[in-house]
Order: sequence, then C-alpha cells, then structure tokens
Amino acid sequence: MAFPAKITLAERASVAGRVVLAAGGGYGVAALATALLSLTLPLTRAEAVAAATLLSFAVMAGIVVFVFAQRSLLRATVTVTGLAGLLCLGLWLAMRGLTP
Repeated sequence: MAFPAKITLAERASVAGRVVLAAGGGYGVAALATALLSLTLPLTRAEAVAAATLLSFAVMAGIVVFVFAQRSLLRATVTVTGLAGLLCLGLWLAMRGLTP
C-alpha cells in the first residue's frame, strides 16, 4: 500500500492563503467592479445595477480561477491587489464625475 507524499506546512499555508485570497479578493474585486459598472453602463439605473450584479458572478469566478492558476501566492496577491486598486481609482473617478 502506497502512502501519499507528506505535505509540508508551507504547502498547506499556500493553499490556505489562496483560499483566503480567492474568497476575500474575489469578493472585493467583484464588489468594486459591480459598483463601477453600475455607475458607468449606459443603461437606466435599474438595468445598469442588474447587469453589473449579474456580471459580478463571472468576475468572482474568474478571480477564483486566476488565484489558483498562478504559480505563486505572491504573484496572485499582487495581481488581485493591483486590479482592486485600478477599480478603486476608476470608481473614484466615476463618482467625481457624477457629483456636482
């Protein structure tokens, strides 16, 4: 009977970090994308919110797949953080354009 290879603590921590990043980062990026799209889509307000909310599910799934597809947790973290920063900037600019 063959036993599986022993999993190191570093490997376990990497998987746990990816789970946290995929869940938290995916939620954050999806929420920011939803807010930005709700403000910028050329639809009525209700339609823009509905369309942005529907797209947020695809964004969340895409972030989860991306995080687990990267070679390192650091690369995934930097990319998700950078994307969140760009979405924050876009949201800030969109909100400044909408307020008098």
